[in-house]
Amino acid sequence: MARTSAIPRAGSVDAGTSVGDATPEARHHKMTVGLTAATTSFMGDSYTFLDCPGSVEFAHDMRAALPAVDAAIVVCEADEKKLPQLQIILRELEELKVPRFLFLNKIDRANKRIRETLAMLQPASRVPLVLRQIPIWKDELIEGFVDLALERAFIYREHKASEVIALEGGDLDREKEARFSMLEKLADHDDALMEQLLEDVQPPRDAVFDDLARELREGLICPVLLGSAARENGVLRLMKALRHEAPGIAETAKRLGVPESRDVLGYVFKTLHSQHGGKLSLTRLLAGHLDDGATLQSASGGLGRISGILAVSGAYDTKRASAEAGDTVALAKLDAIKTGDTVSNGKTPPAALIAIEPTPPVLAISIAAVDRKDDVKLGQSMARLHEEDPSLVVVQNAKTHDTVLWGQGEMHLRVAGERLRDRFGVKVTSHPPGIGYQETIRKPITQRGRHKKQSGGHGQFGDVVLDIRPLPRGDGFRFGEKVVGGAVPRNYIPAVEEGVVDGLARGPLGFPVTDVEVTLTDGSYHSVDSSDLAFRTAARVGLNEGLPQCQPVLLEPIHMVEIVCPTDATAKINAILSARRGQILGFDTREGWSGWDCVRAMMPEAEIGELIVELRSATAGAGSFTRQFDHMAEVTGRAADQIIAAHQHAA
Repeated sequence: MARTSAIPRAGSVDAGTSVGDATPEARHHKMTVGLTAATTSFMGDSYTFLDCPGSVEFAHDMRAALPAVDAAIVVCEADEKKLPQLQIILRELEELKVPRFLFLNKIDRANKRIRETLAMLQPASRVPLVLRQIPIWKDELIEGFVDLALERAFIYREHKASEVIALEGGDLDREKEARFSMLEKLADHDDALMEQLLEDVQPPRDAVFDDLARELREGLICPVLLGSAARENGVLRLMKALRHEAPGIAETAKRLGVPESRDVLGYVFKTLHSQHGGKLSLTRLLAGHLDDGATLQSASGGLGRISGILAVSGAYDTKRASAEAGDTVALAKLDAIKTGDTVSNGKTPPAALIAIEPTPPVLAISIAAVDRKDDVKLGQSMARLHEEDPSLVVVQNAKTHDTVLWGQGEMHLRVAGERLRDRFGVKVTSHPPGIGYQETIRKPITQRGRHKKQSGGHGQFGDVVLDIRPLPRGDGFRFGEKVVGGAVPRNYIPAVEEGVVDGLARGPLGFPVTDVEVTLTDGSYHSVDSSDLAFRTAARVGLNEGLPQCQPVLLEPIHMVEIVCPTDATAKINAILSARRGQILGFDTREGWSGWDCVRAMMPEAEIGELIVELRSATAGAGSFTRQFDHMAEVTGRAADQIIAAHQHAA
C-alpha cells in the first residue's frame, strides 16, 4: 500500500499501526487473526490484496478466499523449520490451480546462498521453483538484486525505488549462470526455447516474458522473487511481475467455470459483522455489472437486496454506485447470503461454483456467559462468529447442558473469546468440556422395587421385579417384559420402562448406565392406589437398589485418531501418544505428500483434549489430526477412582 502511494507511509505490526491488522485482537497478539482486504492502483490498474493469516489456526479465511483470486503471493522466509507449513499452503494452491508467486522475504537477513535456499524450498512445491532474481552481495550483506528476465542490476534504497547499476565482474558471471538455469526450466515446456538454448542462441526478451507469464498461468512453474517487506525492498518489482504476468478476471472466470451470460455472478468469500454498518459480504465479482440496490440470490436459495456497495480499503467505508467484473467489494445487508455462496441477479439461483468445507475442529472449550442475563445475547453472538468464521463450531451438549465451542487451536479459541467480549459485549467463562464417561455392569441380578405411600385419600402403590443383566459392549439399553397372569397390568408397563430409563440416567458411580438389559418379570398392584407414577417410581427404586450389586464399572470413550505430521517429527508424535495412553496401531507415509507420515492410534477422549497443542509444538505448527469415536472401554483401578472422585467433587 505504501509503495503504490495508497497510504503515506507503511505501518508497523509492533507499533500497532499496520493497515490490515487493525482489530484489537490482531494488535494485541501482533499477528493476523483474520482475512483483511485493501484496494490500490498501480500504473493505472486496480489491485485488491487479500492478506490471509499465516497461522494454520486461522487458515479457513485463506481457504475460502483462494478459489476466486487471480493469483497468490506466498510470503515465506529461508527457514527450514517452516517448510511443512509452506508445503501445506502451496499444496492448497496447486489443487485449486491458482497461479502463485513465492516472495522470499527478509532477504536482508539471509545467511545462505540463494541456490542453497532454493534447493531447501523446492520440496515444498510440486512444480519447479523458478528463481527470477539473484541477490547482489557486499561484505556478506545483500545490497541489491539482479533481475534475470530483464538482465538488469538494482541497488536497494530503503522506502524508495531501487537504483539501476551496471552489471559487471562476478555479478555478471553469476547472472549468466542463473539466467541460463531459469531458461532451462522454462524450456521444459517450450520446444522453441529448448532449440535456442541447444544452439546457444539468446532468446528474445519478449519471448522470455511471454513464457514466464504463460507457464505461471498454466501452473507449470512458481516464480521466486526476493525482498524485504519491512524495508519495502523488492515490492515494486513484485508489483511489476503481477502487472505483466498474473492472469486477470477473464482467466479466473474460465478456471472456475463461469457460464457465459449477461447476469451478474459473484462469490462471497468472507462475512463481517461491523458494529455500525451491520452485515457485510466481501464479494469477488466474476461477471457482469452490479448496481447498488440490486437483488441477489444464492445457489443455496438465499435472497437479499444490496443496501450499499463499499470499496474494500481496510475500513470498508467508501461507497460506490456500482461494481464491475473483477472488482472486490463489500455488499451491505445481505442477511440471507453466507460465506462461500455463489450469488447472481438472474431469475434462477446460480449453480454453486465453489464448495469449501471447513477443516474439522481439533480443540474445544465449554463456555457460559458470566452474567446469566446475557445467555440470549451469547447465542446470537456465537451465531455471528460462526457466520464470519465457519471453522468455529458451536455444539449444545444435551447430556451436560454445556455450550461447547470447537475451534482450530488454542489461539483460535482465545481470539473468539476476545471478539465476544470486545465486539459483542458478552463476557464469558470457559472450562474444559466434560468427557462422555458412562458406566455398565458385569454381574446379573434380580431386584424387587417397591413404592408404597399412604397420605390420606388415594395412596400410591407400585411393585415390580426386575431382571437386570449386562449386554455386550455397544448394545446400549434394552427393555423387555415377561409378566404372566396380569401381575402388572399392561397399561402400567410403559411407566415401568420410563422408571428404568430414569434409574439409568445416573448409576452408582455417578454416570449414565449403558449396555444393560432390564426385563420386568413380576410384580403386584393395587386396584385403587396403583398409578403410572407409582410404577415409574417403583422401577426407579428397583434400579437404584439393584445396580450397586451388579459390579458397576466405569467406561470411557475411545477415539480413533489419525495424525499427519512431517516425517522428522514422527518419533516425537509416537512419544506424545504413548504418554497420553494412546495405543499406536501403525503409521505409513502420507499418500501424495513427500516427507510426511500418517500415524493411527486409539486414544481415550480424556487424553485428546489438548493433544493439538503438543502436536503443533512438536511439528512447528504443521501437524494436525482427525478423530472419530470408536468404542467405550473399561477403566479400572486408580484411574477410575480419580475420575469418579473428580466427578463427585464437580457435582
